[in-house]
Amino acid sequence: MPLKHSSPDTISSSSDSVRLLSRETLRISASLASPPDDLLPQALPDSSHFLRSTLRLICCEEIDGRRWKYVAESDGSGKFKRNSVVRAVSLESPRTPFDEVGSFLRSYVVPEGFPESVNESYVPYMTFRALKHFFGGAMGVFTTQTLLNSVGASRNSSASAAVAINWILKDGAGRVGKMLFARQGKKFDYDLKQLRFAGDLLMELGAAVELGTAAVPHLFLPLACAANVVKNVAAVTSTSTRTPIYKAFAKGENIGDVTAKGECVGNIADLMGTGFSILISKRNPSLVTTFGLLSCGYLLSSYQEVRSVVLHTLNRARFTVAVESFIKTGRVPSLQQGNIQEKIFTFPWVEDRPVMLGARFKDAFQDPSTYLAVKPFFDKERYMVTYSPTKGKVYALLKDQASSDDILKAAFHAHVLLHFMNQSKGGASKSVEQLDPPAFAPMEYELESRIAESCEMVSTSYGIFKSSAAEQGWRMSESLLNPGRARLCHMNDEEE
Repeated sequence: MPLKHSSPDTISSSSDSVRLLSRETLRISASLASPPDDLLPQALPDSSHFLRSTLRLICCEEIDGRRWKYVAESDGSGKFKRNSVVRAVSLESPRTPFDEVGSFLRSYVVPEGFPESVNESYVPYMTFRALKHFFGGAMGVFTTQTLLNSVGASRNSSASAAVAINWILKDGAGRVGKMLFARQGKKFDYDLKQLRFAGDLLMELGAAVELGTAAVPHLFLPLACAANVVKNVAAVTSTSTRTPIYKAFAKGENIGDVTAKGECVGNIADLMGTGFSILISKRNPSLVTTFGLLSCGYLLSSYQEVRSVVLHTLNRARFTVAVESFIKTGRVPSLQQGNIQEKIFTFPWVEDRPVMLGARFKDAFQDPSTYLAVKPFFDKERYMVTYSPTKGKVYALLKDQASSDDILKAAFHAHVLLHFMNQSKGGASKSVEQLDPPAFAPMEYELESRIAESCEMVSTSYGIFKSSAAEQGWRMSESLLNPGRARLCHMNDEEE
């Protein structure tokens, strides 16, 4: 039976129907499989947005030979984004544990800036000094045990050795405390009055702990060790600040003579105090009352002692006094006035100060826009100052190659800016050291205005301040302002 052939039109129509049916089927399947519109993910932004969003360099910073660069996110036009976060990127490879240990040890056994800060005889002197103390420490064990045997302990008794070891442990703990506190380094030069008085406070604290052993004799060793640590820390401050104080008294090459006579006066007074205590102890006075009265006399005398010293150099406390007086009266105080007004209770390890000299970039600036607004004011200077409203502090950042005079000028400018900030909110009557940080938070435009005013005042009055200070006898070239070690520096092409 012959097959019936379809016409070409019929075949074409059938094919179109099949394709239409297939498309509809796929569309319906896709609609059934698709989630509702509210569950659809948000459209991703154009990938070109991420390409245009790059990190732009702000500045570079160096601390003790190690460099950081600060970057922030910028938009397509090359400007920093609003409220972009400043990021610090280290340009150095991470230190090995060996390097970290070496740096830690150097901070205890060599002065800052070693070897440039000392002459060539320092190393052999300290080498033989270390050997001397090694043999002396070893010999001390046998001499202590011999002394204990002399007062009745049996030579063959194990108790004698135990007592000797306990006594040596007490002295050893004191030496450890002395070593740890020696890391304060240059603070003994910068803030010697404050450290000297703090050391005397620690001395009385150690004496109080020693008296406490009578109440709890079973805790003699830990209490005696703690007391010895505290008293040895006090001894470090006394020894380290003694020479600068005697140097302030000497008018010629007679520092050795002044030191010897000063120590003689101290020993005579100590012997007289010992005799006085022996006399009053025969009457069995109250231990607590006697100790309290003697401690009050000791601390009061210590305060007046350091307050009476007239130093010619400007540390942070005396510099603050000098600038405050100059801003308010137009005159720099005399040596006697500046030293008397210096605050003794401001301890050097307390960092809550209204002016931070030599600060790090990350502490001074939280966003790049503030830095870019402030930077033009200091293009010709080797420093820059700014104010952080969130922290309530003025920060003085030092650039590389900043000289001693640049550091002094930066500190002067920082105090002037702080004065303007205080004055803008009606607090001109308050001291800059007593400024209440949350009291004001100027907007960016106000900060620029105040910096402009401070720049104008510094340009006209800094030279007058220097000459007035020199006339009063202040040694401006030896200003011990203890600036931070951070420096803003230029970037090399390969680092960028």
